[in-house]
Amino acid sequence: MRKIIASLFISLDGVVEEPAAWHLPYFSDEMGAAVMDSLATADTLLLGRETYDSFAGAWPEREAAGGEDAGLGKALGDARKIVVSRQPLEFTWRNSELLRGDLAEAVTALKNEPGDTHIAVSGSISVVQQLLDAGLLDELRLLVHPIAVRRGRRLFEDGENPIPLTLVSAETFATGVQHLVYRPA
Repeated sequence: MRKIIASLFISLDGVVEEPAAWHLPYFSDEMGAAVMDSLATADTLLLGRETYDSFAGAWPEREAAGGEDAGLGKALGDARKIVVSRQPLEFTWRNSELLRGDLAEAVTALKNEPGDTHIAVSGSISVVQQLLDAGLLDELRLLVHPIAVRRGRRLFEDGENPIPLTLVSAETFATGVQHLVYRPA
């Protein structure tokens, strides 16, 4: 069974919304390597529409420009991209498709597809929340930034049931960012 691994930038107070507004001062080669590790071992990306729009608006150009991140741009372009949206979309980025049907049923089917590469979720707050609630997320990688953003959408908002997690690894980068990896308890 394939695993679903989600990675998010998060502030000390749990904000995950619009990380471009607060995470860049903390970006480092260590963080870049952690992000690359999450994406490089996946052949499928599961993305919310907003994250997809952001990626599709940047990565094809970076790939075409041939700069230092062109390799990641190519890897992301080559990956299968499944977009979670309630509205029909027109895709301009190769290998992109709309998730059909119920999220939990479709993700369960994805996990049961043959292969040993994982399915990556980058950003996509509502998708991660739904996967956590449904018990379908196999690993949660958080890059915890040493800043209290104080406003914005949080990863763990009010909900019905607790979500017990087990910390499986922790690393602190020179910038003070902590890379925490959790699995369902």
